[in-house]
Amino acid sequence: MSETWIILGATSSMAKAFARAVAERGDGVLLAGRDMDDLKRSAADCAQRGAPVAEAVKFDARKRESFTPIYKRALREDGMINVAVFVGSMPPQEDIDADPSLIEGVVKDSFTGPAEFLQGIAPEMEARGGGCAVGVGSVAGDRGRIGNYVYGAAKAGFATYLSGLRNRLTRAGGHVVTVKPGFVDTGMTWGIEGMFLVATPEKVAADILKAVDKKRNVIYTPFFWRYIMLIIRSIPEFIFKKMSI
Repeated sequence: MSETWIILGATSSMAKAFARAVAERGDGVLLAGRDMDDLKRSAADCAQRGAPVAEAVKFDARKRESFTPIYKRALREDGMINVAVFVGSMPPQEDIDADPSLIEGVVKDSFTGPAEFLQGIAPEMEARGGGCAVGVGSVAGDRGRIGNYVYGAAKAGFATYLSGLRNRLTRAGGHVVTVKPGFVDTGMTWGIEGMFLVATPEKVAADILKAVDKKRNVIYTPFFWRYIMLIIRSIPEFIFKKMSI
């Protein structure tokens, strides 16, 4: 029996690559986001790749009322319900410095909105005895850095939430994978200076799918970011606060 994936933030390059991958495995996809025209094109592509269900659904992390129709649509499908979260926003830190009110949107998009959605679907996942939640965070959440510490703080909070959700769903036969990508070639990173070792969305999607199959808890993608961040986390604070990384 095929499974159904609710993919939040499905207009992102990583989400599209992941949707194509699960569709080719024969799983259904509910592609959730704001741009319905884009989502419908992706849904048609997934259907051609073998997805038994491929639909576009409206989702906005800042509007809780958009969650319920997605829940209701997902409940019509048999089998396990899975969720993959690719939602987030990262305005330049200097813009946030100039207008602190932007923090609310960053936190809502990157943490609290997705967490509220997962909290709402968790009881149904438990009732069905399993399913997987994939939460895409960021290496930015491993340590506050001067260039993006608001975004990093939101992703750090999301990672902690996913850890708790993992404890909860494991008891019902489910699983949660926390994904920490490094630099990925997406619209969010377009134009950012100083990027290196940039991964393709397809590479990240393949790593996520492998982690889902192996029931990994936390992954860095590409893998070498685990060691890069280990070094960054180990830098003493009195040195780190003088660095511009």
